[in-house]
Amino acid sequence: MEVEVSRRRFLGGTVAMTIFGGAAVSTGLLSGGEEKHNSSSPRIPKTVTTKTGTGEAEKVPFLCGMCVNKCAGYARVEDGIITKLDPNPHFPKSRNMLCPRGNAGIQTTYDPDRLKYPLIRVGERGSGKFKRISWEEAYDAILNGTDKFKGLKQILDEEKDNRATIGYCNGEGLSKEGFETLVGQKLGSPNYVDEVSICLETAGAGFFATLGVYPEIDFEHADYLIISGANRAEAIITPDTQDMFKHTKRRGIKKTVCIDPRFTNTAAKADKWLPVNPGTDLAFVLALTWVVFNENLQNEAFMKKYGVGYEEYKQHILSHKYTPEWAEPICGIKAKDIYTIAREFMQAEAPVYYPGRRSVFSPNDYQLRRAMAIFQALSGNIDKKGGYIYGNPIMLPPEYVNAPIYDQAKERFDTEGIAFPTLKSGSWIVFRNMVLEGKNPYPLRVMFMRKHNPMMSVPNSAKTAEFLKKMDLNVMIDILPSDTAMYADVILPEASYLERTSPVKAYGFLEPAVVMRKAAIKPLYETKEPEVIYKELAEKLAKPLFEISKKYDKDLQEQIKLRGEKKVFEEDGWNLADAWELPVYEKNKEIIEKAFGPKAWEILDEKGVYYPHMEEYFKQLNPNEYQYYPKSKKFYSTMGDKKRVVCKFDRLATRGIDPMPTWHDEWKFSVPEGKFRLITGRHAQFTQSGTTNNAMLRDLIPTNYLWINKRTAKKMGIEFGDKVEIKSEVGKGQLLAYPTEKIAPNQVFMLHGFGSQSEGLELAYGNGCNDAAIIKDDFEPVFGAAVMHSTNVEIRKV
Repeated sequence: MEVEVSRRRFLGGTVAMTIFGGAAVSTGLLSGGEEKHNSSSPRIPKTVTTKTGTGEAEKVPFLCGMCVNKCAGYARVEDGIITKLDPNPHFPKSRNMLCPRGNAGIQTTYDPDRLKYPLIRVGERGSGKFKRISWEEAYDAILNGTDKFKGLKQILDEEKDNRATIGYCNGEGLSKEGFETLVGQKLGSPNYVDEVSICLETAGAGFFATLGVYPEIDFEHADYLIISGANRAEAIITPDTQDMFKHTKRRGIKKTVCIDPRFTNTAAKADKWLPVNPGTDLAFVLALTWVVFNENLQNEAFMKKYGVGYEEYKQHILSHKYTPEWAEPICGIKAKDIYTIAREFMQAEAPVYYPGRRSVFSPNDYQLRRAMAIFQALSGNIDKKGGYIYGNPIMLPPEYVNAPIYDQAKERFDTEGIAFPTLKSGSWIVFRNMVLEGKNPYPLRVMFMRKHNPMMSVPNSAKTAEFLKKMDLNVMIDILPSDTAMYADVILPEASYLERTSPVKAYGFLEPAVVMRKAAIKPLYETKEPEVIYKELAEKLAKPLFEISKKYDKDLQEQIKLRGEKKVFEEDGWNLADAWELPVYEKNKEIIEKAFGPKAWEILDEKGVYYPHMEEYFKQLNPNEYQYYPKSKKFYSTMGDKKRVVCKFDRLATRGIDPMPTWHDEWKFSVPEGKFRLITGRHAQFTQSGTTNNAMLRDLIPTNYLWINKRTAKKMGIEFGDKVEIKSEVGKGQLLAYPTEKIAPNQVFMLHGFGSQSEGLELAYGNGCNDAAIIKDDFEPVFGAAVMHSTNVEIRKV
């Protein structure tokens, strides 16, 4: 495999993307040797180049699929091959920017290891032994099974049409709602889990419960910044990240305080770094709040007007004596620093306590986010320029799904140990563990999975493997043969994001816009767009599964007697494919023309972006800066007197949760002698495990290292690059050591997204360590979200 492009040129974004491995080899997925992939197709690039072609090219607007941010770009397509990805200057959210990860998205389409054909399992689950089949054979296997596994028809018949025997999961993305429509509404499963309970659940919920919004930050006009836990300089590089660092170091933001156990690149760019003990940020915020109340520094008029339970919260903080002196031994931050930061924050004109953009690190994360939101509100700097922004949404016409009612379907069950189970996204850990422990009230026998890799994202991979092995049927829709795909019975290969038109999406906040991803090229190999897969699978399943429902559903039997079978089938949603009557492109056109008129569609179709008055507002200011909305038209303040700051949330107390943020000593940080607390994080070059096989990104970060304190490492005889074993109570792995003073002696750190065990991924297989295999399956008590930083580990040189 030739690597021609240099790191410097790659990051400069001035070169066309090298396409690695154009002439690909068999991945081992087709273990019987029935099929070897070769790139004889003129649609697969044969040569590696760093030069943009000189031939006639088409520019197709797309929306990046490499991370959650969804930046806009233009794909340069020459002779049916994507030769370069450029930023799209028209989208206010991404502002003519495409990061290194976004540039490397081209490699997702041309990854030689990607799934190319439907596959069916021929070996044991997890063995990676599959054979190529046709799409019709794949759909038939899902419905009727094979000699290796049962089909959906038999399973639902045995379960008397209890559709809750089906579980399903999906990662984030623009086609996610269609998958939820297929399995949740059309097939009738209530048992859904997604990335929320292993990501931002408590952050989003804590801010929504307190302020009614998970806010956008106006870094351009902020003048004091506390950034806690979030590592924006490395973990996500977007225009608002650039905004932040353009204004730090006293270039607008007078002081940036970084609270993080590690000395990260964000810490390096801050004016002050305060290494906090993992899981104790709440004590820090409570102490800040105590200083504010004790010295009467808050915006009293603002809180009296908008605060709910404000006086009770003030008394709560003061009576508990959450002083800086109390907090210092808990969080490890000196009392004098806490006093200084609290005073400076309240004296600033536009202070911001950054809400965070991270996974749940500790069991008190929900209360931490509530405490942060309240502390921010004490300054009065919300719903205004330089503060927390509520913004303005662009509303698209609602879509209605004609979903059948399944009388035999039971309710979801993943509720044990959770105060407020979410009906929508559930708790991955509780869901999985209740099945493994036999606590589910009815059998869970099927998993439909799409664009989700719980083997590398849900803590305790060994349990996830055991869970998947218990199923009677596992179906995976994905682009790459992930670790989780190895446990599938049927794999349906999905087109990459550059090969598909996706449903339109509206983004709100300060400068709202509607965006659309268009297919740059047709799907390669035998892959299909997700919405095509949903429709074809629905067509295959509709009539046979309707027969199962007719057998067990008395209400359905009665309706058929009254109205006739054909009418009931069509009118009551049993025709499962009716949600996809129009192709995505045509449906987008219908939606936009209905909402904004034909001219809006013309603009969106050409530029991939539309917002009201776009032709009037959009201007190029200089070679790389654009105006999207005039400053007078930006939505800095939209809430007026509708703002609320819920300091005391009485409903929490009805389920045993503190109605106000409160510290409990059981959350104190401690590590047994001889062990280390494992902390993990993301890097801008990797999107969870989804980009782990990307050759471009591997060129930037070839593997993950274990950060270990330099002095501790010396005592243990560990030097840079030594292979070490990391072991917890749930699993172990090996990776290379990185001794550094940037982490405390009793903590270690590793990047997430490495250590794949799928032999189908040539670059990722066996490279580094999978943190999900090491992290134990703790969850916080409010929603059941996974706690990522509670695991103690042992380290030894191998």
